[in-house]
Amino acid sequence: MARQDLGRSFGWLWSAFTASTVGTWLGFGAFPLIAIQVLGVGPGAVSALAAAGLAVGAVLALLLGPWVERQHKKPIMIAADVLRFAALLSIPVTYAAGLLTYSQLLVVSVVSAAANIAFTAASGAYLKSIVRPDQLLVANGRFESTTWTATAVGPTLGGAAISLLGPAVTVIANAAGFLLSALAISPIRERDPRPARETATRLRPTALWDGWRFILADRELRPLFLNTVCVNALIMAAEPLLAVLLLHDLDWAAWQYGLAFGLPCIGGFLGAQLAPRLQARYGRRRVLLVSGVLRALWPIGLFFVMPGAAGVVIVIAIELMLITCMGVFNPLFATERLERVPVERVGRVLVAWNVTSTGAIAALTALWGVLATFTGVRVAIGIAGVLLLATPFLLPRRTSTRPLTGAVSG
Repeated sequence: MARQDLGRSFGWLWSAFTASTVGTWLGFGAFPLIAIQVLGVGPGAVSALAAAGLAVGAVLALLLGPWVERQHKKPIMIAADVLRFAALLSIPVTYAAGLLTYSQLLVVSVVSAAANIAFTAASGAYLKSIVRPDQLLVANGRFESTTWTATAVGPTLGGAAISLLGPAVTVIANAAGFLLSALAISPIRERDPRPARETATRLRPTALWDGWRFILADRELRPLFLNTVCVNALIMAAEPLLAVLLLHDLDWAAWQYGLAFGLPCIGGFLGAQLAPRLQARYGRRRVLLVSGVLRALWPIGLFFVMPGAAGVVIVIAIELMLITCMGVFNPLFATERLERVPVERVGRVLVAWNVTSTGAIAALTALWGVLATFTGVRVAIGIAGVLLLATPFLLPRRTSTRPLTGAVSG
């Protein structure tokens, strides 16, 4: 089958996504590693680092959301990339000067989280303006394949680079990825449609509530919203604790940590390639349901991780199964969401969705940091895995016959 051409503008957008994604995954684990090994903080502080950045970033993005919606999206995306580049680059600079502090890591985490939400909202709306509706699944599949390819390679190379050159080197790579992303977006000549004047003048920060109302009024989006928010929050809440367990308690080397989380991402690439074929054969709803259920089953196994080669194999096996299921689920979910939201509401819906997800991750990450101080890191990870087993009950089981595209009163 011939490869579908999505146009030059999509090619540049895809290049930008690739650059930033590769940089991000080369820097995987850099912040907790710096916090643990350079600043000597414990599990509570590592969780707080992730939680505070996400929480404050979500609040800032909530205030920025209506403004993003009434602007052209390309300048927003470039500005977000440049802001993330500058914030991240400050870390290796102060590290080299011996001035790096935990407070600076918190500030950079906040800035990066807010810029990431703004970029995601703008890029989602922009994608709908540069590809046809029937091309959305192909476009999202390419983004998903790129994500998992970068995730497969990045942490392994990043872990090796950290072992050889120190923890700040991958932060530089992460910053460079955002700079390259901004440069790749710049040549795009296609302009997204700007909201009508009357819509722009009526748009206030409180109008972002319209995004949540739209989501909750849609019979398909509502359960997908609840499910993805809960799944992402529980998985991400355990991530800082897993870093503490592996890097501190079990004394894993940085390259082992990178390998264990990088190699399984081959499954994500394969899942993204399979998603369109599975949809064509079984239908989107059935594939979303099955892959959504399966992705919740595996994280409980992280409770049993052990030192040495056996532990590495266990983590690789669990992550491979989890990520393969996510590779199938995510492009279908992203396409379903974009198809069901009219273009003039994509910005506010994506900001509302991402703010909720980010806020939930922040709250559970902070809560799990406290929980780990009482139960121990391993038990807290196990509790997250048990709760994930209940999330499939939130998935949609019946499908509306058509997308909800009408207005929701504000």
